[in-house]
Amino acid sequence: MKKKFILYLLLPFLFIVKGCGIYSFTGGSISAGMKTVSVSLFENVAPLVVPTLSQSFTEALKERIRNQTSLSFIRTDGDANFEGKITAYNVQPVSIQGGNIPTAAQNRLSITVQVKYVNAIEPDKSFDQSFTRYKDFSSTTPFASVEQSLIKDINTQLTEDIYNRAFANW
Repeated sequence: MKKKFILYLLLPFLFIVKGCGIYSFTGGSISAGMKTVSVSLFENVAPLVVPTLSQSFTEALKERIRNQTSLSFIRTDGDANFEGKITAYNVQPVSIQGGNIPTAAQNRLSITVQVKYVNAIEPDKSFDQSFTRYKDFSSTTPFASVEQSLIKDINTQLTEDIYNRAFANW
């Protein structure tokens, strides 16, 4: 009798999980039957080009997917496929401090990435969208000394946004 009671408690839960796809404890929902993913190199077509940005962004996206899913990576045509380009890389002042000659107190590095995501299992979840993130830094700090750290932080934010859009439907 106790086994029957446990079965009645578990049965509805199993139907819910089975009917809604594969869930992970990272907040993502991967389409049932999705087993592979491919991520193409994101070409840097921004007017201001940082030579390492294309590779570092692509690797950050792969790392995010690798850490939060059990999908296997293949070179092309995965069940989930990411491709795109880096379309903007800008440094601009965001706050001005007064004085005889006004100068920037804070600067902002922003990066924009155009992403085309194709879900071969559930095509209605595919998208083609731009994602932009930024990080502010003090104008008294030389940009060259903080640039790589800023890029790493922005890549983390961008890959989180892209992952959430593709797998968490945010």
